[in-house]
Amino acid sequence: MARWVDLSHEVLSGMPVFPGDPQVSIQPAATVSVDGFEVHSLHLGTHSGTHVDAPSHVIPGGHTVDAIDVQDLIGEAIVLRAGALNPGATVTLESVEEQFADGLGDARIVLVATGWDRHWGSELYRDHPVLEPQLAERLLEVGARVIGVDTLNPDSTRAADQGLPVHDIVLGSKRLIVENLRELTQLPARVTFVGLPLRLSGMDGSPIRAVAQPL
Repeated sequence: MARWVDLSHEVLSGMPVFPGDPQVSIQPAATVSVDGFEVHSLHLGTHSGTHVDAPSHVIPGGHTVDAIDVQDLIGEAIVLRAGALNPGATVTLESVEEQFADGLGDARIVLVATGWDRHWGSELYRDHPVLEPQLAERLLEVGARVIGVDTLNPDSTRAADQGLPVHDIVLGSKRLIVENLRELTQLPARVTFVGLPLRLSGMDGSPIRAVAQPL
């Protein structure tokens, strides 16, 4: 059986977060030497590290992470290869549509591999490629329920104050976005994907442990 590949970034104090989001801090709350057991305190935002965005993240009245159908985050995924990209480049529909010319088949999860995860932890990570809104629209038309990226954002992080069109399209269609994946460029074109959130009541997103197994 093919091995499972971990697509998640480690959760560590001081790890990269979206500008303005809560910083991640992990502190000891009890230790074996003093208390006879070990416990840590976690302080982090709902969109820390590798995570899923629920529609309520940007859509007023959108469903929250505890209302996500977990079946949407388990199953066959298609990996679209965006190729070598410059900072801030756009992954267009035209550049990748040949890879799903016959549709998605049984896949309902689309993972867009830019390779930008190699810049995780550096300032350049914020200058990631973005998805063209028309690409997001087309992926939803052919049946995608989840769009995942190996970047901080499928929209521009530097220009986030000017709008989040891909978020609006995907989450506004009651679909899901997964951000901050890693190692997508090492995957074959088809994989089994699993990325389950915590059942956080009324929340807009959740860190996930994302894994994939080549089909």
